Amino acid sequence: MRFKDVFSIIGPAMVGPSSSHTAGAARIGRAARQVLGEMPREAEVIFYGSFAATYQGHGTDRAIAGGLLDFATDDHRLPDSVELAAEAGMDVSFRQGTGLFPHPNTVKLRLVGRDSGTELTLTGISIGGGNIEIVDIDGFGVKLTGMYPTVLINHMDYLGVLASVTEVMRKGQFNIGHMSLDRKNRSGAALTVLELDEPATAELLQELQSLTAVKSVKVVDLNGVKQEQKGKESTS
Repeated sequence: MRFKDVFSIIGPAMVGPSSSHTAGAARIGRAARQVLGEMPREAEVIFYGSFAATYQGHGTDRAIAGGLLDFATDDHRLPDSVELAAEAGMDVSFRQGTGLFPHPNTVKLRLVGRDSGTELTLTGISIGGGNIEIVDIDGFGVKLTGMYPTVLINHMDYLGVLASVTEVMRKGQFNIGHMSLDRKNRSGAALTVLELDEPATAELLQELQSLTAVKSVKVVDLNGVKQEQKGKESTS
């Protein structure tokens, strides 16, 4: 892997015993919360590999719950996050998964939004030093690291959609550091993930969601201030 900065080597500021089992897990949970766009009402957490074997001892369950509460990795409330989630009305369950998984530290989340009832499935892996990769969102294969402000665009796989998206980026003077796209089928639903060099503005998000083929636009920013989720389907 490429190291982006010194924190990629020494790890993040964190509460907990392990950068991979605690800090990385918290960031996966927080990314899932931001993709959902609201606090979950229900959260099923399925651990695989090393996560499944050690999640209670390493506090990975508490890290995931804290992330779902939108806690950062150094939030002092992380050790009590399971109890705090219950107090907030979040029904969180944990179990060990079986079958194939992409990395020894893999977790799959199935969430239901508290207010909208929106359902989300997301698979993340903790690759060490608090670094993560989100590899699947609702069945779309993606690559989302959380290292940069990220825009997720749900759209139809129509001719010219990507050209329209990149034109909006060009007009707004936003540089795309990484782009990934996956689609369910030809001319069907698609998800494009854009990692940017700087946080997206409200104007940029409005421009993107005004495109005809775009269904919703959401933001994941694990390093910046909390951002409202934007989109035609979002209720937050």
